Amino acid sequence: MGKEMQADIVIIGGSTGGCAAALAACRLGKSVIMTEECDWIGGQLTSQAVPPDEHQWIEYYGSTRSYRQYRQYVRQYYQDFFPLTPDARQRSLMNPGNAIVSRISHEPRAAYAVIKGMLAPYEHSGKLTILTGYRVESCEREADQVTSATVKDSLQGEEITLTAPYFLDATECGDLLPLANIEYVTGAESRADTGEPHALDGPADPMDMQAITHCYAVDYIEGEDHTIEKPEDYAFWQSYQADFWPERQLSWYSPKPRTLEKVEYTLFPRDDLFSLWRYRRVIDKSLFKPGTFASDITMVNWPQNDYWLGSVIDVSEEERQKHLRAAKQLSLSLLYWMQTEAPRPDGKQGYPGLRLRPDVVGTRDGLAQQVYIRESRRILAEFTVVEQHLSPDTRADQKSVRYQDSVGVGYYHIDLHPSTAGRNYIDVSSLPFHIPLGSLIPITVDNVLPSCKNIGTTHITNGCYRLHPVEWNIGESVGTLAAYCLDHGYTPREVLHDARKLESFQQLLVQEGVELTWP
Repeated sequence: MGKEMQADIVIIGGSTGGCAAALAACRLGKSVIMTEECDWIGGQLTSQAVPPDEHQWIEYYGSTRSYRQYRQYVRQYYQDFFPLTPDARQRSLMNPGNAIVSRISHEPRAAYAVIKGMLAPYEHSGKLTILTGYRVESCEREADQVTSATVKDSLQGEEITLTAPYFLDATECGDLLPLANIEYVTGAESRADTGEPHALDGPADPMDMQAITHCYAVDYIEGEDHTIEKPEDYAFWQSYQADFWPERQLSWYSPKPRTLEKVEYTLFPRDDLFSLWRYRRVIDKSLFKPGTFASDITMVNWPQNDYWLGSVIDVSEEERQKHLRAAKQLSLSLLYWMQTEAPRPDGKQGYPGLRLRPDVVGTRDGLAQQVYIRESRRILAEFTVVEQHLSPDTRADQKSVRYQDSVGVGYYHIDLHPSTAGRNYIDVSSLPFHIPLGSLIPITVDNVLPSCKNIGTTHITNGCYRLHPVEWNIGESVGTLAAYCLDHGYTPREVLHDARKLESFQQLLVQEGVELTWP
């Protein structure tokens, strides 16, 4: 018989949302077991190596208190342990990478250190148990209750059966949903079903999902040669050009997401071109005393290494592994192309000084521990957020729907990358929006809650609900909900449909630092 463990709440998946859920539940006195298939917990912040994408008001409002604390701890991490320049040390809103995309772009390993630190009091006290290297294999369900989930150690093969009153699915792909026979959708909905202006004209396509990306970190050492071994699939990617792409994918050109017009990028800043180097830079060496860093460090998560040739969700394991390998080969091929063939402004070819940095992402091969997943399985929820709830083109008052059951806020434009069905970017405006409790509650099962990108959104609205502070808010609200229900003997559905219970729960969220509405 395999090993068994029990807690008040079991969280399957140590994603950004999973960590926020664990933090919230432990803060309210609940025992938690959290599993994660990678070496690092933290999801897109850490194991997927994606610096935070955030809105322009993030320093002051529009996130939970604990997310703001996370951001401050990141700054404190560099201020406490690194030799900053006097000017950088005085900056209250220091951005370690001075990236274009983020106001606090930082290394994945720094994010991991901070998240581990935030969870440390509960892990040290025994309130929180974290099982890394474990993937969910199966679960048992009786009527509308999941009774157990079994996870397996990918290295040793050990199986552990986990039991709890509540299970949270915080996996990147919604892996618990099919195992528990919980109703869900994937891919792109039809406009006939959702009424969304940017949904599919024809029938829904469950396999039409956003590109995945295998990210990695590089620095640049001028005069040195750090060229990697030629990737096995380089010949394919060297010549590959999608029908909807203006040039070969391995080039400095791609469509502009908003207009789809051809745009030229540059590696290092020059002229008026968009610099990919600064795009997701996580270390700006000029902020640190001379000699601290030999170079800036940047994350490669660009149009050039988006992979859209097949889905890794609801396919055979053989098919899944094929596409995961291909996504990695694309990323390595991009690096090799940049090192050997990429056109330079000086008329030369290649930047051999580009150096892969495995230490930054915690792997041997230099690529992130996990591929970046933009789109998950999504629960069939009590309420589904659609484009009309937050699009300025459909809201006469230019305000998103303010749900009575709001459990948080978020903001980002609707940002969909090219898809596995060969569709180009969808990049359209949205309004500052709210997170309805109904989108977090499955239509049938009573004790499983989504805590990541697997909530009741559509293919379209997932494009703005998938960002870091929103996922954190989702996880934190769900962790708080599970703890609240345990304390009061309610089900999440009762909280949703009973005005008094809902108000009481929302008061708890506010007390815990969750903003329920935009100012």
